Amino acid sequence: MFPLHPETPEEGRSLEDLFNAPTAQITEIVAGLKQTATSLGLPFGARHMTYNSRMAQELGMWAETKGVGHRYHMTLFKAYFVDGVNIGKLDVLLGLVEVAGLDPEEARQVIASKSFSDAVDADWHLARQTKVQAVPSFVMGDQVLVGAQSYQSLQKLMRDNGLSPRSGDGGVVSFPHSQT
Repeated sequence: MFPLHPETPEEGRSLEDLFNAPTAQITEIVAGLKQTATSLGLPFGARHMTYNSRMAQELGMWAETKGVGHRYHMTLFKAYFVDGVNIGKLDVLLGLVEVAGLDPEEARQVIASKSFSDAVDADWHLARQTKVQAVPSFVMGDQVLVGAQSYQSLQKLMRDNGLSPRSGDGGVVSFPHSQT
């Protein structure tokens, strides 16, 4: 996990403020991101704000222990990048947790107890050590891919680093999970 501007307040920040850039430049950047997302078959909305993702990351680690990490992350992706939802607000996150099929009260306890805080801190430390500066970033050996990537680019990165697809799974490429 990567800290997406951890200094961002609960109410969020405009992209113009975050990047200290005029609206026209932000509009151009967002249009480029949307074009890339569309080319990769990913939904992407008209983003104007950024929000603090710390609690969302802690709940993401919790969701992974419940076996629904992917569902949770996809729910958050749509909320944040498509619908522009403020994922820095606990009540919003609890609603998204429920959409992902998790118990909102248990999620509230996870946040209150900070039970996944150390794990997120460790991921942030690793991101700083590997000089990750944007998400997504894919790091293997000395190779780095930054930004949304095509399936073929990710497959090449894996093969270049000695990994190959599993056989007998209908053509689905799956690689060993690593702590990144």
